Amino acid sequence: MASAVLKVAVAGLSRCSHLTLLRTHSMTTALHQGVPGSLWKLGRLNHIAIAVPDMEKATALYRDVLGATVSDKVPLPEHGVYTVFVELGNTKLELLHPLGEKSPIAGFLQKNKSGGMHHICIEVDNINAAIADLKAKNIRTLSAEPRIGAHGKPVMFLHPKDCDGVLVELEEA
Repeated sequence: MASAVLKVAVAGLSRCSHLTLLRTHSMTTALHQGVPGSLWKLGRLNHIAIAVPDMEKATALYRDVLGATVSDKVPLPEHGVYTVFVELGNTKLELLHPLGEKSPIAGFLQKNKSGGMHHICIEVDNINAAIADLKAKNIRTLSAEPRIGAHGKPVMFLHPKDCDGVLVELEEA
């Protein structure tokens, strides 16, 4: 039936075009039959994280100079950081400052004395499916299991060497 409809639709086209269209239709149909859709989807940019050597100075810049709404400073001992979120309307900035000497941000700031961009965070609708799929595609993660992040949701960091030099955080939406 579909073949007959397709023949009518291509009436007037050359024989070559007709065969190409039929071949494309049959190949596309065959490729999609029995193949499940992705078990997870990439979502919106949640935030860009910036490591800062002086949290109070950085917070004042965004709040007092630029007029942004900023959150309170919150300690996240499990991640070894203090965080402040700067609301930007369509996304957020996350200001990061070390919480303790073993903080990953302390090491980052030793190499980058004036601070700088640390990571980007992208939402996913199913973090466990995303992690399993990415591991199957040889994308390394920085921990064995997701941890609870600053928004109280599961997060996972992907190795920057597998992500074009960018530390990518996935957060379940």
